[in-house]
Amino acid sequence: MSQNKELHPVHFVGAGPGDPELITVKGQRLLREAEVIVYTGSLVPKALLQDLAAELHNSAGLNLDQVMEIVITARQQGKRVVRLHTGDPAIYGAINEQIARLVEEDIPFQVVPGVSSATASAAALGSELTLPEVSQTVIITRRAGRTPVPEKEDLVSLAGHQATMLILLSVGMIEQVVADLLAGGYTAATQVAVVEKVSWPEQRIIRGTLATIAGQVKEAGITKTAIIAVGEVLAKAPPPALSKLYDKGFSHGFRQGLD
Repeated sequence: MSQNKELHPVHFVGAGPGDPELITVKGQRLLREAEVIVYTGSLVPKALLQDLAAELHNSAGLNLDQVMEIVITARQQGKRVVRLHTGDPAIYGAINEQIARLVEEDIPFQVVPGVSSATASAAALGSELTLPEVSQTVIITRRAGRTPVPEKEDLVSLAGHQATMLILLSVGMIEQVVADLLAGGYTAATQVAVVEKVSWPEQRIIRGTLATIAGQVKEAGITKTAIIAVGEVLAKAPPPALSKLYDKGFSHGFRQGLD
């Protein structure tokens, strides 16, 4: 059994945001090699699971105990197990509680990163999240709802940084989100975009400002599976300052700048 443990760790794999081509090469290989796959059925694209030899288990209707019973039992039988998560497992992936169970059973594991819906949204918007002299910080967060948020991380407090913000799992509370951001110091003219089902065929993008976005989202009927992006990096205009990296007068270890 110890030899099996070395050969076959449980793999937590990020499936990406929706487009089946946005899974990593390693993640795709592990899916092909797997004998048991437990996947998040509500959001993992069906195309990733087609033509696989593995035994498939949809975790959408399962609780933690049921998920881990499948994973641990299969692993104890020496099978190759993949726990397939949407996006990147490290961001709202609820993997720590699963890892704790594996540690209790002395079962090795590996985490394979995926493309997060947050970065996929930036790609869909054609935006760089960190523009010189605009924002060099990205805050990925959510508003408190059924899942609480530490008091020091409420949106009002985070808005005080005036950084680029990507707010997940909160579009159903868009009016409260806007109120919090305004209370925290963003102006009503701050650029906002909402990306629904990023990278899926039915992806929708709504652009506005904090003054307009709540009404736009309500009118569009968007209530879930969307990212709220906030900040002046979203402005459709040339950047106010250029990166030093490609400045012809800037020297670094690979290039001598010109006078």
